[in-house]
Amino acid sequence: MSGGTDRPILITGGAGFIGSNLADRLAGEGHRIVIYDALSRAGVESNLKWLQSRHHDRIQPVIADIRDEDRLADAAGQAKAVFHMAAQVAVTTSMMDPRDDFTTNVVGTINLLDALRTRNPETPIVFASTNKVYGDLADIDFELEEHRYVPSDATVRAHGISEARPLDFHTPYGCSKGAADQYVLDYARSFGLKSAVLRMSCIYGQRQMGTEDQGWVAHFLIRALEGRPITLYGDGCQVRDILDVADAVDAYRAAWQRIDAVSGGAFNLGGGPANAVSLRQLLDFIGRLLGRELEVEFSDWRAGDQRYFVADTRAAERALGLGRKVPWQNGVAQLAHWLAKARGLDFAPPAAHREGIAA
Repeated sequence: MSGGTDRPILITGGAGFIGSNLADRLAGEGHRIVIYDALSRAGVESNLKWLQSRHHDRIQPVIADIRDEDRLADAAGQAKAVFHMAAQVAVTTSMMDPRDDFTTNVVGTINLLDALRTRNPETPIVFASTNKVYGDLADIDFELEEHRYVPSDATVRAHGISEARPLDFHTPYGCSKGAADQYVLDYARSFGLKSAVLRMSCIYGQRQMGTEDQGWVAHFLIRALEGRPITLYGDGCQVRDILDVADAVDAYRAAWQRIDAVSGGAFNLGGGPANAVSLRQLLDFIGRLLGRELEVEFSDWRAGDQRYFVADTRAAERALGLGRKVPWQNGVAQLAHWLAKARGLDFAPPAAHREGIAA
């Protein structure tokens, strides 16, 4: 790993879902962590309090926006590594306020990159990108099989979408995250910054504040646990490869550890074909997990929605040395248990689904 051991690790958006899980892992290994977060997302204050209660003075919060150039530069200037998670994360929000989406995702990222370039050029940065950089994949032919879309192409069906796929930004969110993705890679090329990009599929797990716009696995579980209706946009046959947050943390940590080998590279990060599931299939599983039928409603397709995205994870697995992933059924059951406990809700799954649920 790069940098002196006495310096902290900076995690922008560190009170968020993935950021707080990453901070917990790294603080548990003895690192000091600067959590740089505006706390603008509902519920993330509890994540910060949880981190502080577990790790005490190893957690240093900086409550600020990544568009605050001076405060961000001060935080970046002292860091031995940077994980850039802070972002405007919802497609729907970007459609309502594209300028705010742009300044957060693009200007905020430029602020961070330039702070490193001018103040701390040896410090590596790992950026949280998105599969939305590949667009809606409308040119790929799909077949409908058992309530799920599958690619007609045998190679894509077997392995998923690879990094060789041309970039095709859709929606303001796709444009802003895609632009930031490319800036992070170009700062390695143009300025020698040690940087890597992880283009994420759907990450789920504990400490996720799921909403209809972002964090849909947790959102489905919360609605189901509370006995409220769940809305599917489109036909519900959309397929995603979902990845447990513990596996995502492994990947971010490995990208830092191997930054000299992977700098300037972008890697697709998701559950891969083994963890690909349609929205309808996930709801069927949740219904069985809870032992009751769910109330499901349908609405129109949303802008930029992909009928299918499954990451080809082979490049990431090779470059980052990633191991076996948590099977999605186990991970979803564990998240249901955590959400129920966190919200004071009853959750007694049928015996067939109790195995692997953490106490």
